[in-house]
Amino acid sequence: MPKTVSPSVNVKTITLLEQIYPDHNAHAIAREVQKAFWPEGASVRSRARTPGNKLWSEADTLVITYANSLVDGSHKPLDLLHDFMSRYLRGVISGVHILPFFPFTSDDGFAVTDYRVVNPTVGDWPDIGRIADEFKLMSDLVLNHVSSHSKWFTDYLQGHEPYDKFFYEASPHDDLSQVVRPRTSPLLREVHTSRGVRHVWCTFSHDQVDLDFTNPEVLLEFLRIIRLHIDNGVRVIRLDAVAFLWKEIGTNCIHLPQTHAIVRLMRLLFDYATEPMILLTETNVPNAENLSYFGNRNEAHAIYNFSLPPLIMHALLTGTSRALNQWLMAMPPAQLGCAYLNFTASHDGIGMRPVEGLLSEEDLGEVIEAVKAHGGLISMRSLPGGGEKPYELNITYFEALKGTVNGPDEWQLERFLCSQTIVLSLEGIPAFYIHSLLGTPNDHDGVEKTGINRAINRHRWDYPTLRAELEDPESVHHKVLEQLKARISVRIKQSAFHPNATQFTLQLGEDVFGVWRQSLDRSQSIFALHNLSDKPLSLPAVSINLIGGAQWCDLLSGETIDAARGDIEFAPYQCRWISNTR
Repeated sequence: MPKTVSPSVNVKTITLLEQIYPDHNAHAIAREVQKAFWPEGASVRSRARTPGNKLWSEADTLVITYANSLVDGSHKPLDLLHDFMSRYLRGVISGVHILPFFPFTSDDGFAVTDYRVVNPTVGDWPDIGRIADEFKLMSDLVLNHVSSHSKWFTDYLQGHEPYDKFFYEASPHDDLSQVVRPRTSPLLREVHTSRGVRHVWCTFSHDQVDLDFTNPEVLLEFLRIIRLHIDNGVRVIRLDAVAFLWKEIGTNCIHLPQTHAIVRLMRLLFDYATEPMILLTETNVPNAENLSYFGNRNEAHAIYNFSLPPLIMHALLTGTSRALNQWLMAMPPAQLGCAYLNFTASHDGIGMRPVEGLLSEEDLGEVIEAVKAHGGLISMRSLPGGGEKPYELNITYFEALKGTVNGPDEWQLERFLCSQTIVLSLEGIPAFYIHSLLGTPNDHDGVEKTGINRAINRHRWDYPTLRAELEDPESVHHKVLEQLKARISVRIKQSAFHPNATQFTLQLGEDVFGVWRQSLDRSQSIFALHNLSDKPLSLPAVSINLIGGAQWCDLLSGETIDAARGDIEFAPYQCRWISNTR
């Protein structure tokens, strides 16, 4: 254990551990926590990193990808990913979230068999390190569950210490009616162990067996794994499915106080790490529940803005900013030291729980029917007490916007670019799924081969084929990538787009979605305006209160905007960033 750990770290660690493990020796666990996170020879800050805006800036954008989203049959996929990012994204995208790159048995990486080894089919740790040397690297900590084929679970079945106490058990006779979960499969799985028949908890699938964090050894093991990630260049840790971490029979087993305390403990350790670490929670739940993971600036540094993908989709499918405006006006600005992660698509589907209470049943019905008409699929979840409800929409975001609720039309590219420009305009850090950057179509073959709805948005590109597409100016994939890169390149130079810059929602009629952003030093203002309709429209310049005497211009088109008179014209789905500085 490092000798330089300050007394304040000890006190804060012990206080949190007393909340998590009241029946254990918190002082002893605290010593083990520090040994796990700061092994012998590791360095530690003497004081906690002050909450502020130094961990990110307007220059930060992320791409989300699997390690093997690009393949060619001969090179390691991680080498291809490195080549793609260096060749096409350098200077535009600052970071990359590589989805679980460990050996696994199911769920495209989220049923991990070994947390310390890179999946040999994609590469090795040095390949991860080369990417981390050039881009800010985010990795997944899949901490709620582990593969049923892992050594951990095999040792559990055989009664080998310490893994005999690593997995959460329950009884079929327990009252589990309140449990909230995102799947329709049975919650408990019967297994035969050296100690007889047991029933293990499986929030997601029977191949993903939930770990028992009431055992401190489980927490310590994951702190050691986090240290391994840090030592290999990872600077952002994503806590996958963290909301389900702590179980307590007779409760809903989601967002329990011990879960929040564990997140606070990790944040504490990160704030004393010499490496500039960011903690990101993944909680695909209703908006208020998601926001709770900021804590009081003492939990996650960043949270996913999960309500954004379905709300942007609704706005562009229906041509109205109503629901998007109402939600945004009610959203609190992230506190100093915290940030939203904004996105429209990821490796998962487009979650419906985050818009509970934000979209009416009629609104949801319109979106679902449009998604079906555009080739998408609908996944369901079980409700406490029985019944099912749509849980997520499975479709690529590019295909979801191939038309409106009235059917397909000729505006797919423009509508899609508008959706991504909204992400670039809002308070927070923008993230782009690789298949959004590439305008990838629905992969129905993948669904047919795997039987998994989410495969529709997990296409694996043959890299030579993709490169040929990206070099062809007439290819839709070339057009999507180049136009998004152009907009990102503009954004990362604007101080008013700092993730924590001031934001106000503008009321400009339902056809237009607009926000006003102002830099932290108040030197730059940007009016980010987006035509949500398939019709040209005019907006009086005076309606956005441009200050007279300033030189206003549209950063995206280069046009000068007259603040005193005239109308601002918009083509269908056109976006404008009107700024007082170029």
